[in-house]
Amino acid sequence: MAKSFSVGNRESKLLSKIESSKTRERIRAISAVRDNVESFSNKVSMKLVETGLIETVSKNSIQEQINKCLDTLCKSEDFDIDFKIAPFRTLVSSPNVVSIYLTAYVVETLINHKDVIDIFGSDEDIYHCIQKETAQLMAGAR
Repeated sequence: MAKSFSVGNRESKLLSKIESSKTRERIRAISAVRDNVESFSNKVSMKLVETGLIETVSKNSIQEQINKCLDTLCKSEDFDIDFKIAPFRTLVSSPNVVSIYLTAYVVETLINHKDVIDIFGSDEDIYHCIQKETAQLMAGAR
């Protein structure tokens, strides 16, 4: 016979706090990006090119594409964001929504751009490179 478990009031309050903190962090990250789209896209594109993760004929073109991606992120509904990042959700534990969204964009979309020669490194390498820039942005936004 299967056991029936019920979630008590204490557990539901704890789960609610965890969920609301995740939502607040997501909103804070997207808001920080919205306020700094130009500079953030420049830093991310430069870092990806400098570290050799993206080989391109035009760094400015990569920056424009990342800028468009960030604009799309800032205007997207939660469902659209979750749909885009779904294949990469298990890449790292507790991923930053901005970093994982940009990683998905680089791996799935930017790789087919006419100015991109090739993308090197693993999905994790790309995520961590982007996450370093995102962490700096978030630290400055506090």
